[in-house]
Amino acid sequence: MDLKSLEDLISEKNFKDSIEKISKSVNGKIVFSTSFGQEDQVIYHQIFASNIENIEVFTLDTGRLFPETYKVWDHTELKYGRKIKAYYPHVDELETFINGNGINSFYASIELRKACCSIRKVNPLKRALKGATLWITGLRAEQSENRNQVNAIEWDEKFKVFKYNPLIHWSSADVHNYIKEYDVPYNELHDQGYVSIGCAPCTRPIELGENFRSGRWWWEDSSKKECGLHK
Repeated sequence: MDLKSLEDLISEKNFKDSIEKISKSVNGKIVFSTSFGQEDQVIYHQIFASNIENIEVFTLDTGRLFPETYKVWDHTELKYGRKIKAYYPHVDELETFINGNGINSFYASIELRKACCSIRKVNPLKRALKGATLWITGLRAEQSENRNQVNAIEWDEKFKVFKYNPLIHWSSADVHNYIKEYDVPYNELHDQGYVSIGCAPCTRPIELGENFRSGRWWWEDSSKKECGLHK
């Protein structure tokens, strides 16, 4: 399997057919990571509406998610009758970090915030992607400046896996319309101005005119707001 053969399988105009083709053609482990945002819910719905069994769905539970995120997690599993595999931070790493720096030390510096993200998200992701051939994500180009150059199919050098971003060129309206049309469960925080939803202490609703990532790590420079999961 190479990049060109994967590109031949996908159509940016019909991600339903693309996901089905990939599920039948890729030799190796296929995984889909969800954080229960709107985009992820669209992909989750399509995987299970198409009765695709060989894509493993997982999430990273940082331990500091919103109650509303756990609510939509539960609602999604009940609606589709499928369990979502959870990965958690290693307790020894987390205890060392908190005992040495404080429970909310990520506010103190970018270095401490990134260290917290690494323990709670990046390291669990490495375990989740171990042995995977293809990683499906809910990235969209308009979510941030850093994602404008992301392709639908690409090689992720950091995690040594092919990455498929089926909604990369979808607009917010496309996502909202899909959720409404297919009655897809979604996080109720989206109705309260939360666009990108992560850990509760690090996420706020955005104001009119702010970009998508303004609500994440709002106390930092707005030009490079990533946690290390994606370039």
